[in-house]
Amino acid sequence: MSSDTGNWIDHFPGNFMWSNATLIVKGMAPYGAVALGEIDQVCERLRKRQGEPHAWWEEWSAMGGRLEKAADALEAQGHRASAGNYYLRAGMYYFTAERFIPPGDQKRAMGRKAIECQTKGFERRYPSMERVEVPYEGKTLPALFLKAPGVTGRAPTMVAFDGLDNCKEMSVLFNGLEFAARGWHTLAIDGPGQGESVRLRDIKTRYDYEVAGTAAYEYVAKRAEVDPKRVAVMGYSFGGYYAPRIVAFEKRYAACVAFGAMHWDMAEWVSGIKRSVESDAKTSAQSHFQVPWVFGAKDLGEAIGMAKRFDLSEVAKRIECPFLVVHGENDRIVPLDSAQKLYDAAGSKRKQLKVFKVDEGGSEHCQVDNRQVGVDYIADWLEPIFRKA
Repeated sequence: MSSDTGNWIDHFPGNFMWSNATLIVKGMAPYGAVALGEIDQVCERLRKRQGEPHAWWEEWSAMGGRLEKAADALEAQGHRASAGNYYLRAGMYYFTAERFIPPGDQKRAMGRKAIECQTKGFERRYPSMERVEVPYEGKTLPALFLKAPGVTGRAPTMVAFDGLDNCKEMSVLFNGLEFAARGWHTLAIDGPGQGESVRLRDIKTRYDYEVAGTAAYEYVAKRAEVDPKRVAVMGYSFGGYYAPRIVAFEKRYAACVAFGAMHWDMAEWVSGIKRSVESDAKTSAQSHFQVPWVFGAKDLGEAIGMAKRFDLSEVAKRIECPFLVVHGENDRIVPLDSAQKLYDAAGSKRKQLKVFKVDEGGSEHCQVDNRQVGVDYIADWLEPIFRKA
């Protein structure tokens, strides 16, 4: 699997698993969460180690460790803001290292280290960002609430859910910063099966994601800064299933965005992962353990059966609010026809499908090759909805 856009997109030709994961890291560069020079250093070392099973996490965590030590030293010298930048990048590299570590103590420890560093970075760089807990079935879901600067009174708010292998610490940057600049608040939340919720709290995903969506809505609606009539929900990547499912049942959201549609046939998608990892794991974007871990399944075989319940075919018609599907023409993880099927099935009278073409940028999965164009489009689409709501 390859792209015609060069090695910046496919950093490891012939190894889509590593190339896709590397592109996700590169996509965070505009937000100060990574540095391209540091990525290049890691990838040059990895290029020579593609046959070594532990190379990925060893190299990314080594970079994270170097930056964490630099951050500690800057903090000790009183350079708090600079330390925050180093902590942010260290956290992102630890999170990247964790991606291909199988579930267990080592994975949990790496995930905890990533979140701790990212949290330190946010505290020092974004003092208006608040770490919060959203009540959920006798537990809580961890989230970040980013307030728009200079806004008085109740303002529009976006609830942003992650995908299969992302986290709130990423989405609060590439979504929340842009929304804040437009006067909107953002709740970036690790729902069931996402980020901190699955890594440190063992909260697995669920097909009836409206339960988490309702919990998130009720949390933000009670905040004094939030206009409860102007709350939208968005999910990216696997969240392209979650967000439509949420608004099909939770009618209080003013709008919904699928930032990248998800596979229309989830069971076939998981079956495809199983076939790929059994024949040539490098052709798959996911490891053999990611989906079972998030689902709470013992293996991919069991996950295929569970995936059958993640089905929008009889649910999408219940969507009534304004609905946007954003997809990339060259998305090699979720085919474009899945986005078309979601758009066609949605019951909303005000719906739109935006496909980013190769020549305009943003044509990869969830616009990871040019995330800003996707977020800008989403924000522009939301503006008139938030004004009228």
